[in-house]
Amino acid sequence: MGMLGEGAATTASAEWAVGRFRIRNLIETDASAAVRDIISQATREAIAGIGWLAPHFADASGNLRGVVQSFLISDDVHRIVVDTCVGNGKRREPFEDFNDLHTDFLSRFASLGWDPATVTHVVCTHLHFDHVGWNTQLVDEEWRPTFPNARYVFCPREFDYWRALPESEIEAQRHGIRDSVLPIVQAGQARYSEPGSPIVPGVSYIFTPGHTPGHCSVSIESDGERAVITGDVMHHPCQIARPAWSTLSDYDPDLSRSSRQRLLTAVAGTDTLLIGSHFAPPTAGRVLPAAGGFELRP
Repeated sequence: MGMLGEGAATTASAEWAVGRFRIRNLIETDASAAVRDIISQATREAIAGIGWLAPHFADASGNLRGVVQSFLISDDVHRIVVDTCVGNGKRREPFEDFNDLHTDFLSRFASLGWDPATVTHVVCTHLHFDHVGWNTQLVDEEWRPTFPNARYVFCPREFDYWRALPESEIEAQRHGIRDSVLPIVQAGQARYSEPGSPIVPGVSYIFTPGHTPGHCSVSIESDGERAVITGDVMHHPCQIARPAWSTLSDYDPDLSRSSRQRLLTAVAGTDTLLIGSHFAPPTAGRVLPAAGGFELRP
């Protein structure tokens, strides 16, 4: 298991081999400011004290770096997209960095040799708007599935929470359900997978609730090798060093904290490749035990 290649940071084209699977990332947009805003304990002084975060995950002044990205997983049979970013033309006020985006995400998706029509599965770690946006695109003034032949996979507990458009959630998140999740259900392309059950052979959900009620990470296993895509059980590698740091966007900060600690404890000191959903390049590494927490070694 290892990295097959890495492009410039501006395109964040990296590829990892996990047994028969190939995993690569595709960045949609920068999210550094958003990540800084939601981890209140991650002051510049606190981050500067975690030396291994620089230069990749923070700058020399202690400013966090983060991105919004998808992960493309393939073998000889399956083409899987894990999380679909913010999407184009989506109403996401008051988040100026994400509102009404118009990026070249799909053209770069195609430049990697991926055709939306050949995607077999779209797997959502959770249903926040920055993880479901490219589920749909606007066609003739209707939100229609971007991946017309895919099964869109949701954790049942996550979908059951959001389908009612809970009033306790901000309007931007409810808009995300209306324009990027419910149209998938209406198109008959939604499927539901319980944690631990195979989505496809070798790919399954790990239940890591707290950020949202039904949040899941994604496990990829093949030929004795393993990777885990975190989702938002952690937003930034500083939460590997300090697992007690939860985020302002967590539904249940205590539960998020315990899910993060449990996941990190399970993978620390093993060959499991941890791939961070919002981690800036190099995006992935092995977790090692360290004083007060853990360390990510790219």
